[in-house]
Amino acid sequence: MTDAWAYPKGRRGEVIGLLGGSFDPAHEGHANITRQALLRFELDRVWWLVSPGNPLKAHGPAPMAERLAAAREVIDHPRVEVTGIEARLGTRYTAQTLAALRHRYPATRFVWLMGADNLAQLHLWQDWRQIMESVPVGVLARPGQRISARLSVAARVYRGARIPASQSRRLGAADAPAWCFVNLPMSPASSTALRAAAARR
Repeated sequence: MTDAWAYPKGRRGEVIGLLGGSFDPAHEGHANITRQALLRFELDRVWWLVSPGNPLKAHGPAPMAERLAAAREVIDHPRVEVTGIEARLGTRYTAQTLAALRHRYPATRFVWLMGADNLAQLHLWQDWRQIMESVPVGVLARPGQRISARLSVAARVYRGARIPASQSRRLGAADAPAWCFVNLPMSPASSTALRAAAARR
């Protein structure tokens, strides 16, 4: 892996999955989603976008360098890169990040990755329709969120753009808007639970 603060390399024609979040802290659930996404969506690589902060959360995360180092401990995969590129780009919202990445890497295809819990609240994100209409979106089910995600505002608005799970490998080559919901056995680990456990020690 390269320096987490440097711009990662995007090769012409590659399909790269983007998994964003505060990763506060990163855990096996993130790693599991990543490995499954590589397989199910036939991605060339995945970049973890460790964000400076989550606009939907009231309290700031742990220091960036600490979260980047911890994330690299959690995922050790030749096709996965942990990066702090959002801090370099100066973007705060996902839609801004995607616009900046597409401008910087015009020959690379990106797929935005998220857990089903994020799809359920996607309509609360800044410029959420721009996200759906700029890159394909791969949604991976997490425990307890499958029904709410499928009934979410985003799922209803873009129901005509949904690719069946049986054709999930088509996602990277699809033109946005396009999204695919993959039902998988997921790790119940969460960053919130890990922080709470650490606070009790």
